[in-house]
Amino acid sequence: MKFVALFGVAFLPCQIRLGGNMRQRRPFRLLATAAVARYPEPYLFVGKPRPLRATFFMARDNIRYFIFDLESVADGRLVANIRYPGSDYAPAEAVARYREELMEERGSDFIPYTFHLPISLVVGKVTADFRLVDLTALDEPEFRPHIITEHFWRGWEGYRHPTLVTFNGRGFDVPVLELAAFRYGLNLRTWMGGEGKGSQSPRQRYNASSHLDLMELLTNFGATRFNGGLNLACNLLGKPGKTDVEGYMVQDMFDDGRLAEINDYCRRDVLDTYFVFLRSRVLTGQLALDEEQRIVSETKQWLEARAGDVPAFQAYLEAWQDWENPWE
Repeated sequence: MKFVALFGVAFLPCQIRLGGNMRQRRPFRLLATAAVARYPEPYLFVGKPRPLRATFFMARDNIRYFIFDLESVADGRLVANIRYPGSDYAPAEAVARYREELMEERGSDFIPYTFHLPISLVVGKVTADFRLVDLTALDEPEFRPHIITEHFWRGWEGYRHPTLVTFNGRGFDVPVLELAAFRYGLNLRTWMGGEGKGSQSPRQRYNASSHLDLMELLTNFGATRFNGGLNLACNLLGKPGKTDVEGYMVQDMFDDGRLAEINDYCRRDVLDTYFVFLRSRVLTGQLALDEEQRIVSETKQWLEARAGDVPAFQAYLEAWQDWENPWE
């Protein structure tokens, strides 16, 4: 009997009665929430695979939010083909030259997202009462861009479209993943608006029930600039923010084969985003301050219990500071 591994949870193919008739829809019944076997493909089906929208997933722990962060690098072959057609540049040489040109022109060597491939993506699964229950790195340790992309979008479908929570994800993370889905031929019908129109479309800018971009929230949808970014927002709350790695360093780290370090950096960014998300729920009146502080304390204990197995958690805790509550 085969089962499916989806974001670290195992599911078993079964049948369900729909509309009075027993139909083979290949939904999935929860089997286990501990570590499951890894497979070279993201999903295993019994029989012919069916579109995910025709399946049913029993989401564990009432997952309501996917808090995630993406790290990506430039596709050197694409850079060579588009920027330097007819040249004999190797991929790494094309990337290096383009970065030099950008630095001269703009003072930054960050290559536009349209040339990027996802190489690290971490998802924090959060319940309706704002508790973090899991932190999952997709396709670790292989870090294959096409598998990362498929796991993310199929996971979003499988957990019944939880709200995506990012910091500047509308301007970078989500466009990278949409373009990757375009590149790899993935069906994103629901996300692209196939089941909603106007304000109900998941991609509609002000539809925060589908995608809550915390930077957009804090800048009133771009009315101001949020100088300091996620790092500043975290420091306001006493959380680590950027430590020894920043986003602009990822390309060089990837070129040096430091994929595990990139993944750890991504994990820490997700934790930072989670704590900013919690305070945003206080700001919008969905969470009382004392309850937020209880959740923060619980999350710290959750990290401490796992720090021995996850170096990123240990590094995060070492830089942890408690928020100074002026109301006490």
